[in-house]
Amino acid sequence: MHRRVFLSTSLMATIAMTLRASYNDPLVINAGVGGNNTDDLLKRIDKDCLAHKPALTVLMAGTNDMNSRKYIPLEQYRKNMATLIEKIQASKSKVLLMTILPFYEPYLLTRHDPAFYGTDGPAKRRAAVNETIKSLAAAYKTELLDLGILFEKVGKVGLDKDSLIQNEANSQKTDGIHPTPNGYRFIGLAVYEHILLQKLPQSRIVCFGDSITNGDGSVTKESYPAYLNKLLQS
Repeated sequence: MHRRVFLSTSLMATIAMTLRASYNDPLVINAGVGGNNTDDLLKRIDKDCLAHKPALTVLMAGTNDMNSRKYIPLEQYRKNMATLIEKIQASKSKVLLMTILPFYEPYLLTRHDPAFYGTDGPAKRRAAVNETIKSLAAAYKTELLDLGILFEKVGKVGLDKDSLIQNEANSQKTDGIHPTPNGYRFIGLAVYEHILLQKLPQSRIVCFGDSITNGDGSVTKESYPAYLNKLLQS
């Protein structure tokens, strides 16, 4: 014999509302802005990240802090990142930190006088940023994806056409910093696999960062949030 289960009108309305809210939750929000350093991220975190009530925030920042005219000294960078992490965790969002990408140094040094990097040079400065990211992940018990080392191993960062970083052969640009479309696909896949492996939230994901997060600014075309979005929909 089958029993009929009767639900009250109010309970049915609550269930329907919950299902609609879940259905309408965006999978991924692209909150990258070109040229941002960690000072910029702190200024807009409430509006561009926390206002979305993320379940997971993917945070990658540091390329502009170390490379641009908006240079942030390492100790201040650490403090800024710590504040960003604290604000995100206080909102009950999980945090996934990513290390910053390698670059093609000859191109980089056409943008900046070598003296800009002091005695360390670009490579050591980047290494210090990435060690800082790793130490913050350990201190705050966040998730960590060492994206930088993945690019070092498979990215062919240089002058080859199949480099995952833009160069003259693959984009007609002496860029050396930003990913190619294949580079963005690679990042999206790496983030997706980390999310699955670590059983992290698969909706209400805010990707927060600079131009490497922003890509073309979309969640449908050429950015790592766009490729992550496509993978989560599959």
